[in-house]
Amino acid sequence: MSDEITEDIIVDDEPEVAESSDIVFPDKLIKVRFVHSNESAMCAYPDDFDVKDKDYAIVDGKYGKDLAQVKGGIYLVSERGKPKHVRDVYTIIRKATDADMKRYEVNCEREKEAFKICAQKIADHKLEMKLVSAHYLLDDPKVMFFFTADNRIDFRALVKDLVVVFRIRIELRQIGVRDEAMVCGGLGMCGRDYCCHGITDKLRTVSIKMAKDQNLSLNSMKISGACGRLLCCLAYEYDFYAEERKKYPNEGSRVVFEDKTYRVAEINILTKTVKITAADGAGFVMPISGFMFDPEKKIWLVTEEPK
Repeated sequence: MSDEITEDIIVDDEPEVAESSDIVFPDKLIKVRFVHSNESAMCAYPDDFDVKDKDYAIVDGKYGKDLAQVKGGIYLVSERGKPKHVRDVYTIIRKATDADMKRYEVNCEREKEAFKICAQKIADHKLEMKLVSAHYLLDDPKVMFFFTADNRIDFRALVKDLVVVFRIRIELRQIGVRDEAMVCGGLGMCGRDYCCHGITDKLRTVSIKMAKDQNLSLNSMKISGACGRLLCCLAYEYDFYAEERKKYPNEGSRVVFEDKTYRVAEINILTKTVKITAADGAGFVMPISGFMFDPEKKIWLVTEEPK
């Protein structure tokens, strides 16, 4: 066996994110998205050739030299400041040629066979892991296998078997379930491509509070994605709802009209209405314009009689 054939076991479930302030940025940056993993990255704009939106290029990324597509125009750090949440700045080696694109198509077919072989080896070794995808890097002699698993697994014997079969460098990369959806793609309950696959790979933390504050159903089947986690889109409008809620009394709080007290049963930010109930159980729906906060008494007042 050649000494150059090696294997890597990498767990990438919770990668550390470098602070943008720790990175030295060139003035010209451009965004790319890697074709296989759907991960986006910032690259230094090349000095000796030009690239534009939707061009394909070979980029030296965190996995190695692979095919990526340019997204958007030039980002000038001197005008727009340092981009936030950037882990690293990568290098565009060259624009993709016709030969590169043909090699990519060939690799796609090779990946199908590699996936079958790896899946069979996993079954032979009785490992509790789910194979997500296989990928040949375009410009590096390496095949990558992305997988998910509930626990850490000793698969050194599996790696040795794969090295014998493929005779090139093998990399096993453990990813999370949200990353699996990002790599594989699919259609969400809205009928569109998964957000993490077709819109952004910058996965924001989503909490059940986001669903509560938007008056959404708390049925897990309705607010969970194919990955089993809360829908990414719950975060899209949350900031708006959180800001608007400051203009409303809290649900469950008491509001006063003259000397009569009502309880806030429900607020609806979209219709800009508040439902209140009296002590006798009678309910009223009123516009938010009918309420006023008294900063001295620190209570909400109803400015017109509930009807």
